[in-house]
Amino acid sequence: MGVTDHRAYHHGNLRAVLLAEAERTLREHGPDGLSLRELARLTGVSHGAPRRHFADRQALLDALAATGFARLADEMCAAIEETGPDYRTRLRAAAAAFVRFAVHDGALLDLMFASKTDGHHSALPEGAVRLFSAVGDLVRQGQQAQVLPRGDPERLRLLLIATLQGIAALITSGRAHADQTDDLLDDAVELFTR
Repeated sequence: MGVTDHRAYHHGNLRAVLLAEAERTLREHGPDGLSLRELARLTGVSHGAPRRHFADRQALLDALAATGFARLADEMCAAIEETGPDYRTRLRAAAAAFVRFAVHDGALLDLMFASKTDGHHSALPEGAVRLFSAVGDLVRQGQQAQVLPRGDPERLRLLLIATLQGIAALITSGRAHADQTDDLLDDAVELFTR
């Protein structure tokens, strides 16, 4: 049996329980291992109960992506706030938080960045907006302090996120060893702040 039983729904937290179980399943089996029926079985509720919270599998995936963005935004913002005023230290802390999340939850990060918005979906989830705003603010602060290069801050933000995703992908794929993470992060910060 999964993480809960039939009581979860009656206590009003079935959505949170389903998302937690879906995230565990995603981590262990990838997105192909996710189904509403299987989540119902794992959480010990009727097969129709998850549909009260997620209209279909895509709605579940979208909710998982939104949850991931919110958690990553929280972790990166906390990392930035916990450091002192030194810009390079703040950038390094944010970068480490991103890569740590990506290495631990690579399938979730893939899902987060694979989800698209179009005319049929609402705008970016609130967590994604917070994440991209925090990284954008960090980039603008670096440019104002003349630590980061001038230019379009949006392009630099995208380049920074791509670099961090690339480092995480190298580590999770085994192309770089986990013990190289700190050196790669240090090198990335050095390259951006020359």
